[in-house]
Formats: sequence, structure tokens, C-alpha cells
Amino acid sequence: MNDVSTSLAPAAPISHGWSIALSVFMILAGLVAIAVPPIAGLAITVIVGWLLLISGFFHIVYAWHTRSRGALVWEIFVGLVYIAAGIFILVHPVAGLASLTLALAAYLLAEGILELILAFRIRHHRGWGWLLFDGIITLVLSLMIWRTWPHSSPWIIGTLLGISMLFSGTSRLMMTLFARKPVTP
Repeated sequence: MNDVSTSLAPAAPISHGWSIALSVFMILAGLVAIAVPPIAGLAITVIVGWLLLISGFFHIVYAWHTRSRGALVWEIFVGLVYIAAGIFILVHPVAGLASLTLALAAYLLAEGILELILAFRIRHHRGWGWLLFDGIITLVLSLMIWRTWPHSSPWIIGTLLGISMLFSGTSRLMMTLFARKPVTP
């Protein structure tokens, strides 16, 4: 028996049920997000809005408690920017969703370019082609979002979130089911 299966053995019977339940929930939530991506996208936008709002308040509280002369003004300013962005997103969730979609496209563009650069820098190593492939796919996804933005905004975030949740739930379920089987030497 290997070290991992030995260390997980006592907790396994308790956690299998919870892990399976979480996996099924993630799979179902992923399917719902794929089925109704605009609702999933708006839900994510509202969550981001609340996170920005809460973060802004914490910046201001932190600034007030530290009260260092130079940092006080800047921390309060940063907090107010966070609060303003959070309020804007909560009041205008469709515009917030469009902004998040544009930010996602910019992120994917930067990631794709950096992966291509890295792939060519390590081209003498085995497996560098996978990084090249990943960079190309990431660039294509970015360009697809850019070309269809803002029309893609209602569905892109929800669809990608749904796909991620579906695959995460499926991989967790498979790992849990595999872990339930006894290890044979």
C-alpha cells in the first residue's frame, strides 16, 4: 500500500459520501450553467460586484486602523475605487458582465502570448509542443471572444464556468470512485 492510500484510509469512509455529493452537485451546477449561460454569467457578475464592495470596505477599515500618513490616503482611495466598481457592477450587472468578458479576453490574449513565447524558449525540451498547442488554443479563444464582444458577453462567462464546473465535478467523482476501490499490491 502506498503512502497516500495509507494516510487517507481512516478518513476515506467518511469523506467518500461528501465527495460524491459535492461532485454530483458540481456536475449538475455545471450543466445548469451551460444550459442557461446568461443567468450563470450574471450570477458571477453579481458575486464579483459584492466581492469588490466588501474588499473596498476592508481597504478603508485597514486604512483607518493603520493610519500611516502616506498610506492612509491611498488605502482610502483604493477602497473607494473598489466600492465604486462594486456598486457599478451591482447596479448595472449587464455592463459588468460585458466588462468581465472583455477582461477575460484580455487575460487569455496575454496568457496565450506568454505561453507561445515560453514554448519557443523551451523548444529544445521534450513536450514543448503541448505548451505551443495550449498557447495557440488560448489565443484562438481570446480572438473568438474579442471578435464577438460585446455580443458574446451574455453567454461566454456562464458557458466557461459551466464547462469548468462540469469537468471539475467529473474529475472529483472519478477520483473518489477510484479511491473507494481497495488497493491491490
